[in-house]
Amino acid sequence: MAETINVRCCIAGGGPAGMMLGLLLARAGVEVLVLEKHGDFLRDFRGDTVHPSTLNVIHELGLLDKFLARPHDEISEMRAVIGNTEVLLANFKRLNIRCQFIAMMPQWEFLDFVRDEAERYPGFRLIQNAEVTGVIEEGGGVTGVQVTTSDGPLEVMADLVIGADGRRSTVRSAAGLVVRDLGAPIDVLWMRLPKPPGDPSTTGGRITTGLFLATIDRGTYWQCAYVIPKGGIEEVRARGLEAFRADMVKVAPLFAGRIGTLASWDDIKLLSVTVDRLERWYKPGLLCIGDAAHAMSPVGGVGINLAVQDAVAAANILAAALADTRMGKADFTPLLAQVEKRRLFPTRLTQAAQVAIQNRVLSPVLAGRGRDGPPMEVPWPMKLMQRFPVLQALPAYAVGMGVRPEHVRSPATPPADL
Repeated sequence: MAETINVRCCIAGGGPAGMMLGLLLARAGVEVLVLEKHGDFLRDFRGDTVHPSTLNVIHELGLLDKFLARPHDEISEMRAVIGNTEVLLANFKRLNIRCQFIAMMPQWEFLDFVRDEAERYPGFRLIQNAEVTGVIEEGGGVTGVQVTTSDGPLEVMADLVIGADGRRSTVRSAAGLVVRDLGAPIDVLWMRLPKPPGDPSTTGGRITTGLFLATIDRGTYWQCAYVIPKGGIEEVRARGLEAFRADMVKVAPLFAGRIGTLASWDDIKLLSVTVDRLERWYKPGLLCIGDAAHAMSPVGGVGINLAVQDAVAAANILAAALADTRMGKADFTPLLAQVEKRRLFPTRLTQAAQVAIQNRVLSPVLAGRGRDGPPMEVPWPMKLMQRFPVLQALPAYAVGMGVRPEHVRSPATPPADL
């Protein structure tokens, strides 16, 4: 027989959206339980770009210095090598913001930090190795979730359930929320390559005829994202590992002496790219945020930061009501609609930009796969940015701050250790 737990708010998923919302709600005096299906946060090849918009949220919580004391690298410029020419695409130093850089921090460090801060509040609880397998419904609304844990089955009854369990969300599927697929013509192959002393510190893209590679400087290694046409992994594998290594060296000659470290296909991970959005993010007793509400393309690396912005907006709108125990389930539904309305516009605009880049930039580049020819020319908009450097602030703001960045306005109670 399943054990039963009753809480005010249950969050399914311990990723950036779920953990940040858990911290903000516990800070507001709300009893909140976060369920994470893994036993730790140590997953490789997760996004690790903490953008200025997220750093600003951490600053507003009074935690920025503490956060930046954790291991990280700082990137103030984004560059690309197009053909044989290097161009500067985005310069965060041109923005009038507190943190003029992207913090490159492994996601497990980010999540460990948020968890440590949340655990300072008595209302916060995290259960790991706890996989949400379904929702409990009554009277047309969600009243809880069914969970499989290492100690056996569990039922969590909650006044509000938050689905923050990612792009393959069990919660949204079990609740019958309708997903709209916006299309993604690409997939991505993730891998690591060594970064010996003397390598340039250039995070950005490398583009040549038919090939696109994003490289992220992680200090001691390069994290690489090799873009392929949607569903093209079997074709890539059929050509053989040697051909794949040759393509890698063609687009990034820097890797010629170390490409052999990709010893087998096991060293290369497939990320199946999805861009979708819920038609409605909520139903009575349930709200979805982050990738559970809108799966983002890897273009711009903004997924984590959109998820954090969702969490901040949800806490701003819901925290006071959740902290007031006189308010019942029915009182939350109009507030859930407010969260969706607040975050729908920036989500739509960001996804529209990502889809446009996928269709108008990446797909035409990949269409030349396998062709030989002269090096690619730098497109005229990028030439214009080199001639007038002030224009480099525009993509920096779009990537770093995004559309409608949120500010922390949820109530605050002192942590227990104060």
